Amino acid sequence: MRTAAEPQKQGVAGFRARLLLGMMLIASGITAVVLYVVERKVVADSEQASRQAYEKELASMHRLQELRHAALAERCKTLVRRPRIHAALEDNALDLLYPSARDELRDVMDADDEVGILHATFYRFLDASGKVIAPPPDAEVGALNEEEEGSLALQQVPATQQTGYLARKMPDGSETVDAVIAAPVISTETHEVIAALVLGFKPFADKMQEAGIQRAIWVEGRMTPALVEAPGMTALAGQMSRAPAPGGDAFSSLQLDVHGVPHRAFFMRLNPGSMFAPAFEVSLYSLAPSLERLRHLRWQIVTAGAVLLLTGLVASHFISARLSVPVEKLAHDSAVNIAGREQAEAALEMTHVELQRSVRFSADASHQLKTPVAVLRAGLEELLQQPGLSRRSQEEIEALIGQTARLTSMIHDLLLLSRMDAGRLHLDLVRVDLSQLIASLADDLSVLPDAADVTVETNVPEGLQIMGEKRYTAIILHNLLENAWKYNERGGKVCIGATVEKSRVHLRVGNNGAGIPEHAQKHVFERFHRAAANEGTPGHGLGLDLARELARLHGGELRLVGSAPGWTEFEATFTLASSAETA
Repeated sequence: MRTAAEPQKQGVAGFRARLLLGMMLIASGITAVVLYVVERKVVADSEQASRQAYEKELASMHRLQELRHAALAERCKTLVRRPRIHAALEDNALDLLYPSARDELRDVMDADDEVGILHATFYRFLDASGKVIAPPPDAEVGALNEEEEGSLALQQVPATQQTGYLARKMPDGSETVDAVIAAPVISTETHEVIAALVLGFKPFADKMQEAGIQRAIWVEGRMTPALVEAPGMTALAGQMSRAPAPGGDAFSSLQLDVHGVPHRAFFMRLNPGSMFAPAFEVSLYSLAPSLERLRHLRWQIVTAGAVLLLTGLVASHFISARLSVPVEKLAHDSAVNIAGREQAEAALEMTHVELQRSVRFSADASHQLKTPVAVLRAGLEELLQQPGLSRRSQEEIEALIGQTARLTSMIHDLLLLSRMDAGRLHLDLVRVDLSQLIASLADDLSVLPDAADVTVETNVPEGLQIMGEKRYTAIILHNLLENAWKYNERGGKVCIGATVEKSRVHLRVGNNGAGIPEHAQKHVFERFHRAAANEGTPGHGLGLDLARELARLHGGELRLVGSAPGWTEFEATFTLASSAETA
């Protein structure tokens, strides 16, 4: 006998090993796929949120610049209307132009405000052909070298205000960029443009190097100040040459490495349509903090994945062990010749012990699952409240929350069944208003999805009362009504009726639908049983079994009256309240 049993034991051990290996591979694969999808989704959402926040801040700064530019433009319009400037130009007294302008522009040239909003650094005049009118050597017009002064010349005198930017080299060797506004001077006699006043101002961007944003002006192939190395300058130049000249807050961007640190470079045309050389504002935003947050987030996801994988492997071990028990028992039964009453009683006792162990396992597992599921749901709800989530992310998280609610319901049902299997559930029967309970549950059906297509008809005597415990009676009715709604057809109806026969109340719930196949009708009350025709309908196969066990604890019964295509009906019986009290 030992010789025959030895190969069978080896076969059982091999089966358990293969089963465990298969379940471990499945758990590992599912965990890896879930982690990959979650990591990609979270990283993409985080990068998009950071970019949107930065672009919003950048647009706000540009709106401030536009307000300042509007103030400067209005100021220039006022200056070109000064009478002494007009007199010198219209009389062609160019030797008196700059001396006359010095007094007229003194308030602008000598302005002393901290942010330099109205303080001009230099001024020049353009003649009718757009060339610079050279100032006298001793004129206080702001120092410019010959090359810088030549950059102010235009192909023709502008008829409207023009905006430009001038790269300058300061006496101490440093470089700066001044904003330039050219305002046309219109003759009071001929109403034609006879000259233009060019004023230079410090750009507003110099005062806004904050919030991790570095700013520079790109004009005539040079960036001032130089924020990036030569390779980055070449890449920027190529992008700018291909970019259109948008207006408003239209940005273009590319990623660069600055001193080995990744940055996002945003650039925008500052003077679209201007007669001056094209100028761009370049803003560098360091990606190091964002990348550090992403690295931290990836470590958190990997850690969570490792914990999840370890849990899956441990669970796979226990589940494979339990699934191999029937195989072991079959091998044992085929190897051992059971003979005699004592051996039969021993086998029966073993089966009873296994059943009790299964009941305890079900109860313990369900109880242990409640806390992780609650934590998972709380985490999902907290994630749903995070700002910057896309609509698609919100819908996916809400769907996951719905799945945790279904899992919580199944755990609750398993705990309740475990208590009943162990004989630890005892009811305190009191009077329950069945008609009122049915009316309340029928109202709940009306708010379920697609409830508008299902008609609910009730025929229950008013004030009908039974003996029961209300919360468990409600579970029986809820499961019956929920099944009648879920397995109904579109435009169908749910019929609820109750009759009294002597001391018993017969409650019937029927619905339209495809019906239960004949071969499956005898299994409808089996735990975890689901008919093949209903595999696409949400559920976990515990509702009818739970409802029948609770009906029996109420001293009644639950049965399938009949099922055919187009109509299915269940009947639950309860004890009439008045009869129970009289007895």
